[in-house]
Amino acid sequence: MSVPQPQLLIDTSLDVGFADRLARFETYNKHHYRPNTYLHKWWGRRCGSTFRLILKGLVDDPAQADYYAPGGLAGKVILDPMMGGGTTLHEAIRLGAGVIGLDIDPIPVLQARATLTDYPLSALQAGFDRFYAALEQEIGAYFVTHCPACDEPTPSWYTLHGARRRCDCGEVLAVDSLILRHQPDGGTLSLCPRCAQLVDARGHDCPATATRLVEKGREVCDDCGRAYADDNDRPFHARYEPLVVAGHCRTHGLFHRASDWRDRERQSAAEARRAALPFVAGAFCVEAGDKSIQLLRRGVTTYLDLFSSRQLLFLDAVGRHLPDEPILRLNLALLVSTALEFNSMLCGYKGVARRRAGAVRHTFAHHGYAFPYTALETNPLYPRRASGTLQKLFHNRIRRARQWAAAPLERDPASAAARFVAIPGERDGGLEVACAAELAGQPQLFVLRQASAVALPVASGSVDAVVTDPPYYDSIQYGDLAAFFRVWLQQFLPDAADWGYDGAGAAVNSERDPADGRYVQMMSAIFGECRRALRPGSGRLVFTFHHWQPQAWAALTKALYAAGFVLLNRYVVHAEHPISVHISNSRALTDDAILVLAPGTPGDGPMWPRPAAARQAGEEFTADCATLLGWLLGQPGLSAGDIERVWQTTLARSPESRSEPRGNPVAGASAAPRSAAACRRGRSRRGRAGYPRAGCASRPSSASPATFRPAASSR
Repeated sequence: MSVPQPQLLIDTSLDVGFADRLARFETYNKHHYRPNTYLHKWWGRRCGSTFRLILKGLVDDPAQADYYAPGGLAGKVILDPMMGGGTTLHEAIRLGAGVIGLDIDPIPVLQARATLTDYPLSALQAGFDRFYAALEQEIGAYFVTHCPACDEPTPSWYTLHGARRRCDCGEVLAVDSLILRHQPDGGTLSLCPRCAQLVDARGHDCPATATRLVEKGREVCDDCGRAYADDNDRPFHARYEPLVVAGHCRTHGLFHRASDWRDRERQSAAEARRAALPFVAGAFCVEAGDKSIQLLRRGVTTYLDLFSSRQLLFLDAVGRHLPDEPILRLNLALLVSTALEFNSMLCGYKGVARRRAGAVRHTFAHHGYAFPYTALETNPLYPRRASGTLQKLFHNRIRRARQWAAAPLERDPASAAARFVAIPGERDGGLEVACAAELAGQPQLFVLRQASAVALPVASGSVDAVVTDPPYYDSIQYGDLAAFFRVWLQQFLPDAADWGYDGAGAAVNSERDPADGRYVQMMSAIFGECRRALRPGSGRLVFTFHHWQPQAWAALTKALYAAGFVLLNRYVVHAEHPISVHISNSRALTDDAILVLAPGTPGDGPMWPRPAAARQAGEEFTADCATLLGWLLGQPGLSAGDIERVWQTTLARSPESRSEPRGNPVAGASAAPRSAAACRRGRSRRGRAGYPRAGCASRPSSASPATFRPAASSR
């Protein structure tokens, strides 16, 4: 057996127990731990702490391998060919590396350019203040209401709308819940179903003519016996009727009041201006995709229709008041774009929950399009730092983020309290250069390209490591969902990206196409380019992956096999909080396999055992799948059909009734690579399933590198 030389720390060790403990904190609220990577919405982000540990395994000096030691990658070049949220780039540039990032979608590239570029926070703050003041002056009057106690005008916080539905009796408004808030005195603030007025314990008299309300779940009218039907003949934004306005009076504090004639007058004034807004309809068309088909089925053919008239007036004003300075304009355009997740008519209301009073259920709370009955229209110019407002988003995603980037902090899981440790000398940022050749020997430079990774803009043998998180085979269709933001960013930043790019170049298997041919083809080409770019002998490909389905693992195996990689090691680390909205109460896995690979042909790397079946628990299942991947990459002469059959057969042998993924703190790195002779002896004695367990080392001292060493075979 020949192992690629020289050996790196990541080849033999990773402190999985320490990684798990860090990840269990970070996955609960990732944006609090790496705020500078969260300027704009993106999906499927991995833990920054996990990727920091991976990158620490690539340092040359073991003294710099400790998680809390600054630097360690100066002079090295790290590439992420499928950068997504940019986790690899941010973690690597902090450690002093030169970094290269590519993505076919422009949003990841623009976000990375904004957040990696050193730019004075004072200039960002001054630019935002001017921008905000101009917007408030032009359209702030459309977002004004009146205090019910003193009738003083005050900015509205949000407006709640009910969805129009019909039966033979006429029109009703549907809401998710008649209860709006749980009051501090134990009572409730509710909507009357007979007249849509706000009521509390004191009660009220219903007016003679009033709007009827029904709660979600009531599908048949009590009076006529006919099923309610959605009013899909109207444009989507007009399918909602305002019911309640919330605000904050300087004298009387927070209030909720029924929408009155003045509120309706302001809404009508905005409606009157809607048709004259200078948006080119063709630039906002909804194209059929795995997720956008949900819009088309509801009769939504343009993204403009997802916004109220006041929201469109806001967006029209944004285009005129964005500053000209490129980096400042980029930051503020991304800020407005990500604010749209909290400012569309697809937003719902969390106020009925005692702990989340007033919070916005944002557009992509479920990684897809959902259509609330109670729609929440936020005032993006609300002066307080409230959910979804520009003031709060600027504070969290730019001001706080840049402060953290100038002096990064890391969590210490060994402390009882929420203690954070400063990393002296590190900063999350650098200088953009034009090409990869300029990275040589220089720290904290970066190159960004909006391009497919099937043709990397780097010289052969010039990259020290490729560290990435490849597409999740099927599932979340990032590019399709991101069209919701792209149509607006194209208006704000027309020359900043190739907005007409071909999305077919993305390596994601369509939910509507069971074949995996395109995914295998694209990933084979990308991995092949990675192999070409890696330095001979020391170059490593490291990425995270998990999936329940054998066809996904088979597709990944076929791509790696075709590109010529062998598996040096694999570790299993916690990656997703089990209560995350998009996986809660599902069979989704909560652990990632970290796969450490090197260029080679079958027989060049470690000899991995072949599992007879994958175990049930989530982390053990992922570990066994990673082990089987290693075994397959070590077998010469396999065809694509052979690989497919092995995966189907092996996972079919697993128990049919799998338990829910447990997500417990036990690391799942359960199979150590062994010699070919040891593998043969293991198969003869215990069948193909026989291989030893390995334990997790405790957290290392600050003077020693993280260690996780697979147990050697005793056979």
